[in-house]
Amino acid sequence: MLAVLTATLSGGPGHAETEQVFVTAAKLPEAVGGAAFSTVSLTPEQLSVSGRLDEALEQVPGLSLFRRTNSISANASTQGVSLREIAPSGASRALVLLDGIPMNDPFGGWVIWTQLPFEDMGGAEIVRGAGAGPYGAGALTGTILLTERDSAQGIADIAGGTLNSARGGASRGEALDGIDLFASIAGERTNGWIPVQEPDRGAADNHVWFDGGEASLRAQTQIGSILESARIGYYDESRGAGVVGATSSAHGLTSSLSFASNPGASGPGWRLQGWMVHSGFSNTSVSVAPGRGGTTPANDQFATPALGFGGNAALLGQSGALHWEAGADLRDDSGESRELYKFNGSEFSMFRRSGGRSVVAGVYGEGAIDTSQWLLTLGGRGDYWATSQGHLVEMDRATGTITNQQEYEGKHGIVPTARGGIRRNFNDGQYLRAAAYAGFRVPSLNELYRPFRVGNDVTQANANLRPEKLYGAELGWGGGWDRLRWDATLFYNQLHSAIANVTIGQVFCGPVACGTLRQRQNAGDVGALGFESQLTYTVADNFSAWSAVALSNAKFTSGPLDGFRPALTPRATITGGTSWQPLPKLALDAQLRWEGLRYENDLNTLRLGAALVLDMRATYSITEALAGYVAVDNATDANVATAATQDALLGEVISYGQPRIVWAGITYTE
Repeated sequence: MLAVLTATLSGGPGHAETEQVFVTAAKLPEAVGGAAFSTVSLTPEQLSVSGRLDEALEQVPGLSLFRRTNSISANASTQGVSLREIAPSGASRALVLLDGIPMNDPFGGWVIWTQLPFEDMGGAEIVRGAGAGPYGAGALTGTILLTERDSAQGIADIAGGTLNSARGGASRGEALDGIDLFASIAGERTNGWIPVQEPDRGAADNHVWFDGGEASLRAQTQIGSILESARIGYYDESRGAGVVGATSSAHGLTSSLSFASNPGASGPGWRLQGWMVHSGFSNTSVSVAPGRGGTTPANDQFATPALGFGGNAALLGQSGALHWEAGADLRDDSGESRELYKFNGSEFSMFRRSGGRSVVAGVYGEGAIDTSQWLLTLGGRGDYWATSQGHLVEMDRATGTITNQQEYEGKHGIVPTARGGIRRNFNDGQYLRAAAYAGFRVPSLNELYRPFRVGNDVTQANANLRPEKLYGAELGWGGGWDRLRWDATLFYNQLHSAIANVTIGQVFCGPVACGTLRQRQNAGDVGALGFESQLTYTVADNFSAWSAVALSNAKFTSGPLDGFRPALTPRATITGGTSWQPLPKLALDAQLRWEGLRYENDLNTLRLGAALVLDMRATYSITEALAGYVAVDNATDANVATAATQDALLGEVISYGQPRIVWAGITYTE
């Protein structure tokens, strides 16, 4: 659902209106060296362009989930987010932080976007490129830095739409006896749509439906110069996969405690944070009969309990033109998948559990010299990583006999990484910059230990996976002339030991081959030469337009997939939009997103054609606090191909994403 949009690019001021701030969250100021890297900032207004935060973030060129589906219809295990279209992954090659706390799931690395409603967000900064400095391991293709609202001002949004859709959300702060409270709550449901269209649709096909919500509470206070903050959040969601008998659910509880003191005359600033995440995931899979004539239960991953905890400590100071930051961080994740499999016609005959533990601990330091005209920054990290307690146990449910038991050997290593950049600011508002960086990502527990099935296609886990590493360099140019602002970046990234689902055989339904067998492997290196740019033009005080483009010629340069484009990687993405206020109380907005061809599979044989989606919205101010709106998502009712499979009778079968949805809603702002 679209709202007013004006892009805020690196190096320039934002457009958000001033809010009544009642206390600053317990976080340090932004590192001054960040301006040397490719960054995009989004205001709260920009983050409200859709009812789902992941859709709003896709204004940034090259940012996308693993698949074209949004987080309403995407299985939780495919909600990983990546930048620059180097090689999207369900495990996330980008790190997502909320006020310094990781939002990536401890078991799968994916992000449950239900826990991050736009009513809770105070802004976002997207840093593209490996975050080897203060952002920690896992920031392979970039970092999404979210901030929670720091305002007592209440906001609320409620809407209903076609496809039996409804959404509501609200947040508000309150000061009580020296303690500032901030709470948010949101929920959404839809009956959805059937992804497979006629004439391929059969008895196996069903609606993609969704039902989910979240609630969070933050309490913070200031004692002397120290800001203290405690936050707890809960989310719960369930969805249908568009096939009879295939469903999934996810739930989680997150908690964090932060202490911070800003730098000043008395000395450097500092921050201490600790957090814990307890999450769960379930997924039922089915095999689909030829011709999509029906489904049969294939497995029931009824529980995937996971626990993640960690912390970070940082110092930040300044001496003349030198700004510096040093710190350490720790993440400790554990979990296992529990499932029933081998359906014998009446019940599952086998039980399997598999999982393990992953630990990453690092130290870092980063410095920047800022003379207003010149900015030079250099930082480095050293990380220790280890995987342990890897196990697989398979048991016959009828007899209790263990038929397979494996204990996987632990692995560990030390990885040094670094990043550096230089920026030259000119008097006319233009700037030039250059940067180079290195980062790494440890395989998720999901990739190491959990197999999965989608329809008749099976993907095996691989306990021998090695960490991915990325090296990159980029050149940037940006600035502003009168009402025009722009930023452009040319980059080259190389992803080493890229983890991909590699085809190794076929799946048989009886004597007939009915699906594809794949295994997660370090499939080789991926090279990506790319270009990204964004432009904003304020035509008049009541009319503005923006556009952005991302080009990435990513392909494997070694290994079994040498020469192939990584699965689900488009070469080009173009976004754009306009915002027009023809009357004092009326605002009209539109947003367009075009994406080029993707391949569904590693061998580039299943094509997902180019897609163009238009969203529109009209908002009318009833009072200063109350407004009504009508929004149309996918206004042209475009067929957006989201998945492709092979059927023994039908050949290639395409699944399609969200059709046109018309919303009517009311917003309230204190």
